[in-house]
Amino acid sequence: MLAVNNLSVAYGMSEVIHGLSFEVGHNETLAIMGRNGMGKTTLFKSLIGVLPSRGGTIEMQGKNVGGLKSFRRVAEGIAYVPQGRMIFPTLTVQENIETGLEVTGQKKIPSDIYDLFPVLLEMRHRKGGNLSGGQQQQLAIARALASNPKVLLLDEPTEGIQPSIIKQLAKTLNEIKQIRKLSIVVSEQVLSFATEVADRVLVIDKGRFVHESRKGEFDTAKISRYLSV
Repeated sequence: MLAVNNLSVAYGMSEVIHGLSFEVGHNETLAIMGRNGMGKTTLFKSLIGVLPSRGGTIEMQGKNVGGLKSFRRVAEGIAYVPQGRMIFPTLTVQENIETGLEVTGQKKIPSDIYDLFPVLLEMRHRKGGNLSGGQQQQLAIARALASNPKVLLLDEPTEGIQPSIIKQLAKTLNEIKQIRKLSIVVSEQVLSFATEVADRVLVIDKGRFVHESRKGEFDTAKISRYLSV
């Protein structure tokens, strides 16, 4: 579904992502784990086109999208939920979700979105800025799903969310994959969350992948060592 080959990303003269290559299969969840400052957010911003890449390719179903602007990548099927959620605080919940419909041409919010996030149906007329952190994260994911993506990118979705909500979020992401049959790439530091949702884990350290393991074979002790400060 998504294929990244030899991707390099830099801030000015400082290269942050060093020739990364990976693939994400259809209906697969890939967790990219690592400490703060190891390159996760830079990688995600490059995948969606917020940051230009210095080299390498990004392909969606065989089509090179690396040179496209962000909104064109969304039209090709990539949706992005940024770190910190970045919802529109002055718009209602419903209006926030409707912004995701722009690329599809649809006027009506798909019913499965409110099925997945029933709290958003209850609060659809409330301003996004009045929601809790966990509810805003649900809203950001719902907005991304409204664009009918093939690949969903989630950057640090558990950041600032209480443990009980993290467990519910993991359950919801698994439901999304089952219902929508899409691929999910999530950057994460919470190991219990990552192993709950991921089919495969990649660990990034200083802009390079240093470990890979699959569901049923996760080496949690080794991954934890990379996550520790």
